[in-house]
Amino acid sequence: MRAPRTERSRLRRLRQLLIVMVLAAAVTAFTATVPLLRDFFDLRVYHGAVDTWIHHGGRLYDYRVPGTTYGFTYPPFAAVAMLPMALMGLHTAIAVCLLLNLGALAVVLRLLAGPDWRRHGWFGWALAVCLLALFEPVRDTFSFGQVNVLLLALVLVDAWLLATGRDRWAGVGIGLAAAVKLTPAVFIGLLLLTRRWRAAATATAVALAATALAAWVDPGASRFYWTEALWDTSRVGRLDYVSNQSVQGVLARLGETGRPLWAAAVLLVLCVWAWRARRAVAAGDWTAAFALTGLVACLVSPITWVHHLVWLLPSFAVLVRTGHPRTAGALYAVLCTSVVWLWFEDASGVDGFLGSNAYTWITLGLLLGLPVGQPRAPRWNLTRSARATAPALSPAMPAMTPGSDQPEPESGTDAATAAGDGTGDGAAVGRGLSRSASSEPTGSTRPAAANPQSSSARASS
Repeated sequence: MRAPRTERSRLRRLRQLLIVMVLAAAVTAFTATVPLLRDFFDLRVYHGAVDTWIHHGGRLYDYRVPGTTYGFTYPPFAAVAMLPMALMGLHTAIAVCLLLNLGALAVVLRLLAGPDWRRHGWFGWALAVCLLALFEPVRDTFSFGQVNVLLLALVLVDAWLLATGRDRWAGVGIGLAAAVKLTPAVFIGLLLLTRRWRAAATATAVALAATALAAWVDPGASRFYWTEALWDTSRVGRLDYVSNQSVQGVLARLGETGRPLWAAAVLLVLCVWAWRARRAVAAGDWTAAFALTGLVACLVSPITWVHHLVWLLPSFAVLVRTGHPRTAGALYAVLCTSVVWLWFEDASGVDGFLGSNAYTWITLGLLLGLPVGQPRAPRWNLTRSARATAPALSPAMPAMTPGSDQPEPESGTDAATAAGDGTGDGAAVGRGLSRSASSEPTGSTRPAAANPQSSSARASS
């Protein structure tokens, strides 16, 4: 019987390989023809700004990409972190950027998959990579040469440290991410909300130290950014541009640009987030807490370009983990379609209101309905047959109970290190994927064009 079994295994591997090859070819064809290539526009902004700043004595925030009005818009520490680009040509910088993004994406997948990530096998991971290549925020992050996946990886490392009780260095990743872009600073708010004082202090100290370092390197650039550039949203792009999938973007496309209405909407969103995030942490579900915080960061930021929506990835991991793969798949599919660009020129009318803000509605829906504190659902194994699964418990087999070698938490906040699914690191961010799924410069494109997916209303962000 060994020979037939070996033959069946070989045939199964061949079928899996064929499926992956066909899917990879389809994904390649799609990404090469359907979405508009962003031509690493944002990376060109970074490289040009740093090169002018270091080699030509120019001022960091005065640089503009030739032929455009777009320049560097990040805090000064981002430029300090990008100083190695001054030693590279543009094409070398693009290659390094791609490698860094691939490495960061691998870290994100590993953390969201959890401690039993090996059970998905090569086939499961190959499918996951193909699906990620279709996800518009990931596509744009790579095509623009953006830093979003790197920042997501830094933040998720902190989530894993907190969830597994290894919180000595928790907060460092959040602090660095907040010093590069301001939006991740909302995760410091999560730490304060859930009374993780040490991690919050670490994140704040790291962010302030990085900012102080940048001020020491170039006091003039820091002074200009914090007193002028930060408050001038026109440097980043038009608020009503269709790629802006934040609450502010929705209001701007309705013609409502007043601060009071936006502030009231943001306050309401923050209240919902605070209530749900506290519930998640009280249940020991740091994955959901960080997922909710990524959602609220996208909603309350004045400008959330489509590529910023990589912060939604942890939410899809939570949906799959808690037994909602169909919901996750449907929402994920919408975010692969570039559907909002159908209203690039005209977002008026009911269809424009619903369609041009489609990604915002998904983000808001996830904030309101994401399952929190739920146990992980039964897992699918893509590499083993049902006959290879463990036998059911019988009266003679003692049931597994959650590990009791950890101290009793003193509050709901500290429960994150003790709660979980009963498997050591199960409370980690890694509780994520327990099932495998079977220019405007920077925001979305280069300035130019009549092409609906080109961006001529935004700057590097």
